[in-house]
Amino acid sequence: MTVVWFRRDLRLADLPTLKAAAESGDPVLGLFVLDDRLLKTSGGPRRDFLYRSLAALDEQMDGKLLVVKGEPETVVPKVAKAVGSDEVHVSADYGPYGRARDERVSKRVSLISTGSPYAVAPGRVTKNDGEPYKVFTPYFRQWMDHGWRGPADTSASTVTWLDPSDVEGTGRRVKIPTEKDASEAPAGEKAALEAWNEFLDRIAGYDDERNRPDLDSTSRMSVYLKYGNIHPRTMLKDLSRLRSEGSGAYRRQLAWRDFYADILFQRPDSARENYDKKYDRIELDTGTHADELFTAWKEGRTGFPIVDAGMRQLNSEKWMHNRVRMIVASFLVKDLHLPWWRGARYFMQQLVDGDLANNQHGWQWTAGTGTDASPYFRVFNPITQGEKFDPTGDFVRRWVPELRGEEGKAVHTLKFGRPKDYPEPIVDHKHEREVAIARFKAL
Repeated sequence: MTVVWFRRDLRLADLPTLKAAAESGDPVLGLFVLDDRLLKTSGGPRRDFLYRSLAALDEQMDGKLLVVKGEPETVVPKVAKAVGSDEVHVSADYGPYGRARDERVSKRVSLISTGSPYAVAPGRVTKNDGEPYKVFTPYFRQWMDHGWRGPADTSASTVTWLDPSDVEGTGRRVKIPTEKDASEAPAGEKAALEAWNEFLDRIAGYDDERNRPDLDSTSRMSVYLKYGNIHPRTMLKDLSRLRSEGSGAYRRQLAWRDFYADILFQRPDSARENYDKKYDRIELDTGTHADELFTAWKEGRTGFPIVDAGMRQLNSEKWMHNRVRMIVASFLVKDLHLPWWRGARYFMQQLVDGDLANNQHGWQWTAGTGTDASPYFRVFNPITQGEKFDPTGDFVRRWVPELRGEEGKAVHTLKFGRPKDYPEPIVDHKHEREVAIARFKAL
């Protein structure tokens, strides 16, 4: 008998780990460990989606998923011993915590790593001299040249699942928890495949419309990729059959996901600190007034309609359109002069799709402190960004009810007057832009 330890691979199709476990011909015990060190740092929306993904996986396995609680370095070897195996099959984890956790576990039981959550695993795409890429475009070209394997042919019937109740000594099987802070996104492999197939029907317009938060033009697949309800190889296989500009643009987004995972793998410190250390010296605002500005930003009360709409969408849906993520991040860093990691931490608390590599490096790109970063003198104007990417004003009107009486793109400028119940701008954008550029220039 052997063990498959699920982590960020909560599915049964296209799961190389399952194929590797099946080669022994032995029955397999499916395991998931509720690790408090991870759960406590996850926001409620992510815990909710995780629990619902586990419930869906357990259903696929006819109720035979063993869910236990505890420290993996104690629990996993104990389960392996109970089934009489000195090996545990996993998908590789390249994040800072996952690598440290697996190192601890592997001191007590052998981890057989097959596959990863990425199309191309971190560390595989390098320059000719073996050094990692710091700029996306050359990385993307090499990523395309490198290529990726096709989907693994696996399903629920690939292995014979052991019933945990038939195995003594595995520890107490716990009921899959529930979380009050839920998102509306359906969870699990079936939901992921349905969402992906629905998006494929409209992917042709993705390149032209992906920056429009007023349109339903994005895939919203990030949460399914986060928890491995679907693997990017499955998506890339489907994309290979298409020749539209939209499919090409979407493939590029999957490459960005691999790129940021590679950066975090090479520089684990960049999850919490500036990738470019020279920006450690930049002047940031602190104190009571800075805290008040941060609270206004969090609550969507900045007086800048596109910023407020984005933050209210985040607080309500536990998700935010990617273009708007950049706009609100630029506002926090460049207009309010607050540290990017403060905003990134709030995002990770709220986002159902909060992924450490994508989130932290997306923030660093906007802040100008990361790899392949936006130049420091690029400061998003929240009004012109709103006019350009929400030209109808429908996105703002949906999330800021105080402005539903404003017509068209005038909702961004409020040139005909500001409603009494909508706040005045908390800063002067033109002035704060000059301050931000001066602070960056000083370095």
